[in-house]
Amino acid sequence: MVDVTRKAATDRVAVAKGIVRMQPATFELIKSGGTAKGDVLSVAKLAGIMVAKKTPDLIPLCHPILIGSVDIDFTLNESDSTIQITAAVASTGQTGVEMEALTATAVTALTIYDMCKAVDRGMKIESIRLVKKSGGKSGTITLE
Repeated sequence: MVDVTRKAATDRVAVAKGIVRMQPATFELIKSGGTAKGDVLSVAKLAGIMVAKKTPDLIPLCHPILIGSVDIDFTLNESDSTIQITAAVASTGQTGVEMEALTATAVTALTIYDMCKAVDRGMKIESIRLVKKSGGKSGTITLE
């Protein structure tokens, strides 16, 4: 692991995004809450929040961090049957929370996939990326 003991604790935020693309019928099932496994977006949101806190258990050499907040938002785009996931993670500490935001985005997308795979085997998880980070010596970096 990188030694962060001499780094100053600062407020840190990271925002990541990703997209799940699906058939229009699957999109409608999610919107209406009609899937066999229940409310897809609520379960996916909970999965993303839970995994953000477990990131150091999944990613080797990732520091355990006291997370102050995790927020998962969805943007539903009916015209192309996609759900955009936005995960924002905040902390005050000596290292950033980019990995936590990226992991939350990925697992949120995987949960949507898992809950809908019985009705749509062609779903695609796309474009998981960091879009913003702030805190530490590098300050704010906005990638989109």
